[in-house]
Amino acid sequence: MSLHEDAVSVLRGYDGADAQQAELRLAYLEHLAGHPDGMWKRCGAGHLTASALVVDPERGRVLLTLHRKLRMWLQMGGHCEPQDTTLAAAALREATEESGISGLTLLPGGPVRLDRHPIPAPCHWHLDVQYAATATAGAVEQISDESLDLRWFPYDEVAGVADASVGRLLEDTRARLDQGR
Repeated sequence: MSLHEDAVSVLRGYDGADAQQAELRLAYLEHLAGHPDGMWKRCGAGHLTASALVVDPERGRVLLTLHRKLRMWLQMGGHCEPQDTTLAAAALREATEESGISGLTLLPGGPVRLDRHPIPAPCHWHLDVQYAATATAGAVEQISDESLDLRWFPYDEVAGVADASVGRLLEDTRARLDQGR
């Protein structure tokens, strides 16, 4: 199965929590149906990206990266690469590369949220498929070339440092964690 086929399968199975998520799901599927290259950065109409919010549920905190280009506190994530076989693998690879933490584990149940945001030309949109990953006890982060900084934030401080999309991702991640208990 190609990465494009995996993305279609993942999105068909995604059950968003609200009408806005359902609308995004359909928009992502339409994008992939109309753009065979819709997984890749070269697609001028936009492309899927994969990200993962790294959480430490035992300590009630989340690891965010101060993105080098955007200068915003965000979850780990980025573009799909040719070696990625699934969206989940792309999200886990990005989280591992950008956090420097090995042994991350994606939360079961597939993506947590979808988030579409505009980006500068020549492309127009990032269609982000957002996962969540847990860090092992004692995990030590290491700043990558893509980050200005990495920092653990208590859950209740995220809204004060990150944009609303990260806050929504954290909220839905915490709900999924609570379901698993």
